[in-house]
Amino acid sequence: MGRELIARRDRKVVEHRRRQLEPRTEVIPVAVVVEVDGGRIRTRAAGSGPGVHGAQNKEDKVACLATLSGPTFAADPCPEPPESFHCPRRVRRLVQQMKGAAGEAAVLESPDESASPRSQVGEPEGAERWSPTRLVRTCVASLETSASFGLMMAAEAQERRFYAAPRRAFVADGQAYNWTIWRGYFGYFEPIEDFLHAVCYVFSAAAAVSADEGAGWSQYRVWMRACWQGRAGEVLVELDQWQARLCETPPSEALTAEEQRDPRRVVAQARSYLGNNRNRMDYPRYRRHGLPTTSSLVESLVGEANARVKSTQKHWNRPDGAESILQLRAAVLSQDDRLPRFFTERPGCPFRKRDTCCHKPEDVTAQTVA
Repeated sequence: MGRELIARRDRKVVEHRRRQLEPRTEVIPVAVVVEVDGGRIRTRAAGSGPGVHGAQNKEDKVACLATLSGPTFAADPCPEPPESFHCPRRVRRLVQQMKGAAGEAAVLESPDESASPRSQVGEPEGAERWSPTRLVRTCVASLETSASFGLMMAAEAQERRFYAAPRRAFVADGQAYNWTIWRGYFGYFEPIEDFLHAVCYVFSAAAAVSADEGAGWSQYRVWMRACWQGRAGEVLVELDQWQARLCETPPSEALTAEEQRDPRRVVAQARSYLGNNRNRMDYPRYRRHGLPTTSSLVESLVGEANARVKSTQKHWNRPDGAESILQLRAAVLSQDDRLPRFFTERPGCPFRKRDTCCHKPEDVTAQTVA
């Protein structure tokens, strides 16, 4: 079944490239978002006998395409960062869970250890909701290259009429291939850098340049607030000044855990990240237009997809085993009933009425006797 889903997906990609792919809905959504992220699964070489041979960690790319509901605003509906970004426990947990160098930095301790994290990142409890609400989500997942994966995402977006929506957003972290996909297939979508990843780099840099935990926490709050209000350029200026004080960045070959936490390296990474993405960090404007500012939809979707394909004991045959199971996971997690429709339309479906036998009962008996 996974191979059949792959064949169906590839046919749609070909039709999309030939401009022959028909939309499967007549309704044009008001607001849409496309988010993409990657996870890790374990694979093994196929046809090598029992056991695990040629084990590798492979990146499975996952995309979330969702329709949204929510108003637009004349002014920024949330000019100040929500309390969740001022909660030490919540921020510390966020940094520890996020991938990449930002999550490897030393964690700040804070005297306000008893503060409870907010149930939702980005909105204060009891406040009127300003962020858009997700309506219908569909999923695309694959081990293919980013070029091939971008075509799969574009075909899915065309089928759902995302390109005709008045408000369109593309949200991702700073991975280069994410923005290559955006330029190639979603250039008319508003590009938005995931705010949570920016928070992690700002948090790490603040800890690196500060003499103690209290000073680091205060510096983080200043820089985080500046990013929230679309003033990432001001943070970059201060990081440049810190980099000048700390001198050159240490070499990158064969780094130990201690070298990875070197303040020069942490500040350089934060400068690079914010510098590469500052044009995609105009968060006040995105909030006014009723668009999301975090990639939380796809982050949670990656966790749901990998819940059944990732563990230390699971090694999928490379490449067919993992690619097939990812198509089934994507179909299960899509909210447009595509898996039941696939089973209904699939040849040999047990729910279809079978053709009656062309022989009469007495003919069958006669043949049996003969």
